Amino acid sequence: MSKMKMADGSTILRRNRPGTKAKDFSRWPDEPFEEMDSTLAVQQYIQQLIRRDPNNIDLILKMPESQDEGVWKYEHLRQFCMELNGLAVRLQGECHPETCTQMTATEQWIFLCAAHKTPKECPAIDYTRHTLDGAACLLNSNKYFPSRVSIKESSVAKLGSVCRRVYRIFSHAYFHHRSIFDEFENETCLCKRFTQFVTKYNLMSKDNLIVPILEEENTPGESEA
Repeated sequence: MSKMKMADGSTILRRNRPGTKAKDFSRWPDEPFEEMDSTLAVQQYIQQLIRRDPNNIDLILKMPESQDEGVWKYEHLRQFCMELNGLAVRLQGECHPETCTQMTATEQWIFLCAAHKTPKECPAIDYTRHTLDGAACLLNSNKYFPSRVSIKESSVAKLGSVCRRVYRIFSHAYFHHRSIFDEFENETCLCKRFTQFVTKYNLMSKDNLIVPILEEENTPGESEA
């Protein structure tokens, strides 16, 4: 929770109080990044930019001066995973184990689930749940990410593998549940933001970015965990 003292002595309380209408959620004034006095300042700043305009991806991904790049990438990936849960919930109504028996994207990509002792095939919705659960466990690990203000380079290096796995949720939704993907993307611009993010920081090979969200042509293939 964040508070700000105004010149007239009033206080802005940055939280949604009980009884707040949906249309009034998070309608408090923006706060400059340099005035955010919290260990969660980077997360707070990113979420503030998304609330302001999810379409302004360049601004959302623009790192403030003096900000640690490892923390910036880490916090963005945390945010992506949180928002991807919204897509996963929508997929549950259509992506059933009986119909989507494998985690596929087109007929040429089949992904193996790394949540098991030996990577193996999973129904797409199970792969989605397992992948988001695994990402949450890693990103909340005290062993690899004990701090939200400083991250070791060896831990930052783990972010690429998380990006590759969670991206497959986008690709399955795009190629096999297009109406759900389009509705979600129109509201959030999440896949476009994610694609620009991993491209900007070289966290994924362009060959693996198979959703043509940036009007790029990619060649399908096969992939494992």
